[in-house]
Amino acid sequence: MTPHQLSSGDLLADRRAEYALMLADAGDHAGAADLVRQALELAPGWAAGWFRLADYEEKSGRKEAAIAALDTVLALSPDDLFGAGLKRAVLRQEEAPAPVPSAYVARLFDDYADRFDTALVERLEYTVPQALAALVLPLMPERPLPLAVDLGCGTGLFGSEIRTAVKRLEGFDLSAGMLAKATEKGLYDHLGQADLSLPAETSGLFNSALAEGRADLASAADVLMYLGDLKAPFALLPRLVRAGGLLAFSVEDAGEDGDVVLRPSLRYAHSEAYIRSLCAQYGFRIVTLERRAIRKDAGNPIFGILFVAQRDP
Repeated sequence: MTPHQLSSGDLLADRRAEYALMLADAGDHAGAADLVRQALELAPGWAAGWFRLADYEEKSGRKEAAIAALDTVLALSPDDLFGAGLKRAVLRQEEAPAPVPSAYVARLFDDYADRFDTALVERLEYTVPQALAALVLPLMPERPLPLAVDLGCGTGLFGSEIRTAVKRLEGFDLSAGMLAKATEKGLYDHLGQADLSLPAETSGLFNSALAEGRADLASAADVLMYLGDLKAPFALLPRLVRAGGLLAFSVEDAGEDGDVVLRPSLRYAHSEAYIRSLCAQYGFRIVTLERRAIRKDAGNPIFGILFVAQRDP
């Protein structure tokens, strides 16, 4: 259980929720749902409990009951800390909310920060940092490059791949937990909190000490799949990357399913055509791309597209 789900504030409700978790781990999701419903009778305002109920209801085949539980989560947590709107969109097979709630993304990675490197690299065979660095390093016009900005830097997995190839490395992330882990590694010359879904003035990427057009390289490794519609982050890029500068990033591959597709994982996949249209709109020319498996999910490979683009002179 994550920190946001540990307690309902009622001892008896918590005990029933713990028993429910044991039943769910044993595969009895219907029994788990019954126990969580009992817990919620004692703690009806426990948003995380309703979200857990939705999960158990879905896994026991009660989709409409799961959707009703998600409706309650959204009523109790309007900022959608748990991503209930995304989950409901998947269950209803409807268009997802836009933009993706920043509170949900921040909570997701705050809760994941302590085990991020181990889980992603060792268990899920995550390969984006090394593969993206292998594409962009040969294209650098000089080494060390004056300044790189690592967007959605996380704990610094991509930053560690390019640290020796740049003079100054800045990292930005929405998650304070991830930034704390990145700080411990000592890779970055500057770390800051930023929200790529916001306009430039409020994104956190620019201030009196962080000028526009400063980046010789901007990267977004395994970031854009949490944003859905990418017009907002792409609108930031011409203000961040200097003319002739490089942009390296990855997306999950939507294939022929559509331009922007919300997967059951609550991550988005994007099509090559969609990315090409955004690059053209915002003044970037794709230099190279590579399709590859980028991680595993439930034992299955997840395929992505890695891009390196150059801003028009």
